[in-house]
Amino acid sequence: MDSPFDRAFYNALPKDFHWGTATSAYQIEGAAAVGGRGPSIWDVFSHTEGKVRDRSNGDVACDHYHRYAADIQLMKDLDLEHYRFSLSWSRVRPSGRGNVNEEGLDFYDRLVDELLAAGITPFATLYHWDLPQALQEAGGWENRDTAFHFADHAEVVFRRLGDRVKQFVTHNEPWCVSVLGHYIGEHAPGKRLDAAATLTSAHHVLLSHGLAVDAFRASGVEGEIGITLNLLPVYPATQSPEDLRAARLHDVFSNAWFLDPLFKGAYPPELEDLFGPMPREVRPDDLAVISRPIDLLGVNFYSYNVVERAGNAGNAERSGELILPWNSVAPEERVTDMGWPVSAPTLTDMLLRLDREYTKLPIYITENGAAYEDQPEDGQVHDADRIAYVKDHLEAVAKAILGGVDVRGYYLWSFMDNFEWAWGYTKRFGMVYTDYATLARIPKDSALWYAAVIRAARAVAQG
Repeated sequence: MDSPFDRAFYNALPKDFHWGTATSAYQIEGAAAVGGRGPSIWDVFSHTEGKVRDRSNGDVACDHYHRYAADIQLMKDLDLEHYRFSLSWSRVRPSGRGNVNEEGLDFYDRLVDELLAAGITPFATLYHWDLPQALQEAGGWENRDTAFHFADHAEVVFRRLGDRVKQFVTHNEPWCVSVLGHYIGEHAPGKRLDAAATLTSAHHVLLSHGLAVDAFRASGVEGEIGITLNLLPVYPATQSPEDLRAARLHDVFSNAWFLDPLFKGAYPPELEDLFGPMPREVRPDDLAVISRPIDLLGVNFYSYNVVERAGNAGNAERSGELILPWNSVAPEERVTDMGWPVSAPTLTDMLLRLDREYTKLPIYITENGAAYEDQPEDGQVHDADRIAYVKDHLEAVAKAILGGVDVRGYYLWSFMDNFEWAWGYTKRFGMVYTDYATLARIPKDSALWYAAVIRAARAVAQG
């Protein structure tokens, strides 16, 4: 069998394993002022001087809004079976509430129909960081009303697409929405060092998730709903009490902050050690809504960390001006272009931990991938480092499945190079190269390799 893996690898996977890729609306769609779309917080943020490294924005991005049919044909040519995309809230409801923009919803209708015609199963993300600017001006995620507006938005999407889309996630990476957007200031809306805003926005995002789950159940749509979290395994540098404490605080900061309320109905007590008391916006019944039963958990996985205690405040690791009570000492022999250390076995560790400590739900790796400095040579892009990264992480997934974890799918991030948020167009995660001058798409070696993996998996599944 001509395959990048041996048969034992494929035999470890469920026969209906999801082989796919993923994108998000603001990063690829472009058409920022087309079809009745309203501005989002990322339109405003990216047009603000000093917020994006190359002074770029998502006005055009990959122009997927106009090129979606050709992009889906390329997905089909690469044997992709599943596609995770997100909907632009401000394309569906330009002000975030009130009247629905039918032209915006029609775009997603066409997208879903085109995917199904190509034999590709759609997987929809309701929110990937692009809050309508009108809602931000009313307080954004710090305003409790935003959670209810999100549930209304979700209901509109369920009723329009739920006859064809059978898997939804409410939010992508609420950690990034709250921490990067309200404490570190690296993402929209760009608030910095505001502990109350960080806690409140995180809580309201989680609350909106629970309200959207309720809306999904009430809609009568047949399908599954969950949430996607970015998770980061954290290890102590030594077994000293100080390093163990530092690792625990980092784990609360990166993982338990969101896992605990979703699956245990409570926030971890150490959260107060990092940010102070929970804000008054946390009401007694909220956690019952946040912890509503869901059908699946999405895991976005890129890296890991090893930490030691911070010797003193002056030596503590800094994130912007945030002083964190640990120092990172993860090895740097193998890092991506983002500077993120690579250790695929840590993905196995995280998946086993989820299964043992949090949930037996089906898990999907909704994002995994790496940025490298890719450049075309004679019309080809040779990205051996990305192939090695993905291969190692797929083997880590198979090992977790053999350990009893119910992993149902893998979505490579990303389908194509795109607008990488505060990094602009300077970082390339795609398995398809995007020429930003011409918007031509060139499948990289990793795309051809991944297609071979999928074909081999299909052959094994079919006996």
